[in-house]
Amino acid sequence: MNIRYIESLAAPEMAPYSRLTEGQLRNRLHPEEGVFICESEKVIRVALEHGVEPVSFLCEEKFLGQVEALGAEVPVYTGRREVLAKLTGYELSRGVLSCMRRPKMRGVGEVCEGARRVAVMDSVVNSENTGAIFRAAAALGIDALLLTRTCCDPLNRRACRVSMGTVFQVPWTWIEETKNYPETLRELGFQTVALALTDRSVSIGDPVLKEPEQLAIVMGTEGDGLSDSVLQQCDYVAKIPMQRGVDSLNVAAAASVAFWELRVKN
Repeated sequence: MNIRYIESLAAPEMAPYSRLTEGQLRNRLHPEEGVFICESEKVIRVALEHGVEPVSFLCEEKFLGQVEALGAEVPVYTGRREVLAKLTGYELSRGVLSCMRRPKMRGVGEVCEGARRVAVMDSVVNSENTGAIFRAAAALGIDALLLTRTCCDPLNRRACRVSMGTVFQVPWTWIEETKNYPETLRELGFQTVALALTDRSVSIGDPVLKEPEQLAIVMGTEGDGLSDSVLQQCDYVAKIPMQRGVDSLNVAAAASVAFWELRVKN
């Protein structure tokens, strides 16, 4: 292994781990140079299995065996516990961090090719919700995820961790036409169902929602939900029946219910 000991997080090679913001890591001006930080051996392993390229690793000495088992020939930075703890103020509980190159983004048409069930995340900004939605999508048969540019980056450190690496398993990309994406999906052969509470909402279990061969499930931001413009463009609007006076679920929980109810049943 290419092990390199560090004495300070001020070292230039530590910048991705200790000083660069999420926006700087993404490198909006030059996306091809963008990187992200991946946490925990399990999540890093999933990323490597799906072809994500590591730049370096950072870990305490006691976790060097985990890094060696990953088999990646890149620099492995390590140092004293008290030095590395300055990253977060406490011991690195996840053991291993990796700086990785951002995968090249594919187009919407390519990601949706052959898909029967896709999900659209519109302005979902919470990283934990993002990770949880990806995990549910992977587990419950969603073929692809599309995100508006107003969403949290799925390669955000916390989103990656919460997703348990499913951000590398489920095909996803950004959808640029923020206001008119239902029309984009329609051109690709999808009917759309928005999750929202409106006068025209049908139950998520309504048989009419089981008829489309290709269906896109659209969910909105945690606070205000979907815009009126998007709701008007969608073919259907659906709600999850509630009890005890509860009007709605957290977006990640609602997504899980919808993914299960609207899954393709072979």
